[in-house]
Amino acid sequence: MGLFDSLRSILGTSAEADATRAADPEDLFGMSTAYLTMEADLGFPSAGEAALCFSNVDSTDFASTVDEVEAILDAGQEETGTDHWRHSDDYGYHWFVLSDSDPEDLVTSVHFAADEFVERGYGSRLLAALFAFERGDAGEGEYVYWVYSFRRGAYYPFAPTGTSSRDSKQEFKLQSVLDGELAVEDDESYWYPLWPDRAGAHPWE
Repeated sequence: MGLFDSLRSILGTSAEADATRAADPEDLFGMSTAYLTMEADLGFPSAGEAALCFSNVDSTDFASTVDEVEAILDAGQEETGTDHWRHSDDYGYHWFVLSDSDPEDLVTSVHFAADEFVERGYGSRLLAALFAFERGDAGEGEYVYWVYSFRRGAYYPFAPTGTSSRDSKQEFKLQSVLDGELAVEDDESYWYPLWPDRAGAHPWE
């Protein structure tokens, strides 16, 4: 299953029917303490990057919403130094990518961006928020992620080992340590892979 297939599943009929509740950006704040556990207990420090993935709507109002989200991130950048940029992938999905050495700033910025989508009536267009961590046991340039699914209102771990394979053992370890600290998706069929286009890259690159 490629990136397009996995995101299509998140947006698809089954995911829509099985959605547990509406998108709630407040859930993102769970990552504010989880990143400490990831580094202290598991040896996975924050990679200093996070991303918000969303699908487009062909309307001037939605375009205005996206511009407003970018304006909010611009304002936040002046206070926190969190860099950000927009990216559109080859599958037609859109990303706000954020970079900051302080993971708390990343969480706050992703929350502000997601909250604006919800406030403007476009919470249904939010797909996922990804928080990247360096995978020290696998060498430089390898990452694990905590993915927040807005459809399911829950997090799940994702540990890609290439463009089409994942380390399930590592994912279950992350689940066992962080379950309770994060609202972890207990149905593993919803742990959608978000494959990078090349080994060692992020899904949004």
